[in-house]
Amino acid sequence: MKEILIYLVVAVSGLLVMSYSVHMLVGGLVSPETEYMLINATILIGVTAIAFMAWDVIQRRKGRK
Repeated sequence: MKEILIYLVVAVSGLLVMSYSVHMLVGGLVSPETEYMLINATILIGVTAIAFMAWDVIQRRKGRK
């Protein structure tokens, strides 16, 4: 359970850093609607990558047992 909590905190913090990076890169250069669209796309890509990594860890642990 402790391991899941650590992974969850790291995943959320990673998503926050990614979305803030997009805000710092395009904030003020594009309209707010476009900025939110880019942030949402970045979060979607990040969640997909995190989900794949979690799936990979689960598959590798199943193979070890």
